[in-house]
Amino acid sequence: MSQSYFFAPERWATSRFIVRCYRPGDGPLLADAVNTSYEHLKSFMVWAQPHTSLEDAEQLVRRWRARYLMNSEFVLGIFSSDERRLLGSSGFHLREEGLENRAAEIGMWIRADAAGQGLGTAVLQAMLHWGFTVWPWERLVWRCNCRNDASRRTAEKGGMMLEGTFRAYERRSDGKRDDFFYFSALREEWHMANDE
Repeated sequence: MSQSYFFAPERWATSRFIVRCYRPGDGPLLADAVNTSYEHLKSFMVWAQPHTSLEDAEQLVRRWRARYLMNSEFVLGIFSSDERRLLGSSGFHLREEGLENRAAEIGMWIRADAAGQGLGTAVLQAMLHWGFTVWPWERLVWRCNCRNDASRRTAEKGGMMLEGTFRAYERRSDGKRDDFFYFSALREEWHMANDE
């Protein structure tokens, strides 16, 4: 696979939600989801701010769209089935190496009023299915703060394997350091487990 010819899939639909790349015009949906969920997000999403303007959110989704088309980052929105509401965000992030490595990290956040209802697990399972059947990924990983029980449970329920703990992995704003769990799923193992 070469970056020069890879056309990233743009949409995965289920009866409950749609995962798709962001498009121009999605900024207001992003601003609403982040702004109404700030208290819910701020503990583990260091990028969360008390207020994201419509302009900043629109610039962000356009930047994500450009990176998607350039195969440098695959940020995805989690939308309601009618696409009128952003339920959260996910993505295939190229943090381990370039696209040629065929490995990506799945990241995710769910808006506050949609959290705790199994949506994160359902989206993760959809991302694994999509990633191992339509995308070229051979390895997908999930990283989460050891204090983030919801994220850890999502990875476990989604069928990912705990590979280990990164001790004192990330420095917090108060100067303390947090440990992180590192989960993974492999294409061959996923296909064996799912009879694909």
